Amino acid sequence: MADARIPTHLEVGGLIRVVQAAGGFATVIAKGERDAGTLMLVLSERGAPARAFERMPQADGTRRWSLSRSQDMDEPRDFWEWCDRRHQQDGDLWVLEIDVANAERFIA
Repeated sequence: MADARIPTHLEVGGLIRVVQAAGGFATVIAKGERDAGTLMLVLSERGAPARAFERMPQADGTRRWSLSRSQDMDEPRDFWEWCDRRHQQDGDLWVLEIDVANAERFIA
């Protein structure tokens, strides 16, 4: 049985609104495929190292958020270059940056 998914552009729009309502900021870094694109969330909280989370397929057929990469504060630019490469490798990928306190609550 395929898991029901809402179109990615609607999920992104909803996340932006929820983050803004919580007093944070969210912006689309890269757009992917409108309806069936994958989503990567970059969580950055007031100067803390950024973290990239992606939904990864699990053995039971579900998809769970997993940490893909953390920013090294000694080489912060490497993280953003990696995000750019991920989007170039997967044109369907949306990259959404979220800057809000306790950002992990949006992927729980």
